[in-house]
Amino acid sequence: MIGRRDFLLSASAAFAAGVPTARAAEQSYAAFLAGVRAEAVGHGLSAAIIDRALALQAPNARVLELDRHQPEFTLTWAQYRQKVLTPKKIADGRAAAGSRATLLAEVSGRYSVDRQPLVGIWGLESAYGTRMGTFHVADALATLAYDGRRASFFRSELMNALRILDHGDVEPDSMLGSYAGAMGQPQFMPSAYLRYAVDFTGTGRRDIWNSEPDVMASIANYLARCGWVAGEPWGQEVTVPATVAQAELGRGNVRTLEEWMAQGVRRADGHAFSRTDIRGAVIRPDGPGGEAFMVYRNFSVIRRYNPSDFYALAVGLLGRDVT
Repeated sequence: MIGRRDFLLSASAAFAAGVPTARAAEQSYAAFLAGVRAEAVGHGLSAAIIDRALALQAPNARVLELDRHQPEFTLTWAQYRQKVLTPKKIADGRAAAGSRATLLAEVSGRYSVDRQPLVGIWGLESAYGTRMGTFHVADALATLAYDGRRASFFRSELMNALRILDHGDVEPDSMLGSYAGAMGQPQFMPSAYLRYAVDFTGTGRRDIWNSEPDVMASIANYLARCGWVAGEPWGQEVTVPATVAQAELGRGNVRTLEEWMAQGVRRADGHAFSRTDIRGAVIRPDGPGGEAFMVYRNFSVIRRYNPSDFYALAVGLLGRDVT
């Protein structure tokens, strides 16, 4: 993940960030955890598992620091592409995809999802399984639920995490992820895990932390259920003449390729599109003079994973370059 800082809060910084330090505040956190426990047990979850997951003494200061001090600057698409699609990321992706060709083919065939977005998402989310986050998910989610900002959302995700633990998919100490609770190699939030995670290997556990077959199948299942159409492209780089105004572009302006060609839009190599009946939209993230892309309906499916044009473009381009 981009922008992950590796320093720890000092005691004074923790106090400034509003982390409870007095015994009364700790008791307040204890009361909060007791309420979560009662709710979980009331839903039929194992008290023993809940007690292990919620054996927490205080809100996690590091989680609060990261949550409250997210980068405020905005990258252009050109900057984002340079930062995310590095030569190392592409080289690592080629090696990872090449050594897992059989698995990718099996998963792709089972779920009718092309291998390119599988590897693209895997690479962006966890650097091909090498960077999943080191936070205990229950700890992070409990902290964010208690903190008050988006408390309802994070409490719901905490309850979902406890359901996963109760099912036996992972042990509490092994349920690791980002400071915001995104888990494992595909960085699923607990709610997404419950909806899309797959036990591809038949072990009885949906292991998105250690089992690459489960990881790939879970990503594929996510895309398949969001409407991925196998064999269709997500998009392609194009040239757009200066006469086409920025206001005419964007994901909402969908036209046939014949209509776009009438406005002078061409493939990146300058040639006409091979088919003219397909419908797509042109996005030019950095405006006139910047790179432009024709995007199709599979692009919108990638955005269901992360609702960012930059992210979806990066997934598509990375998948194209490494498979």
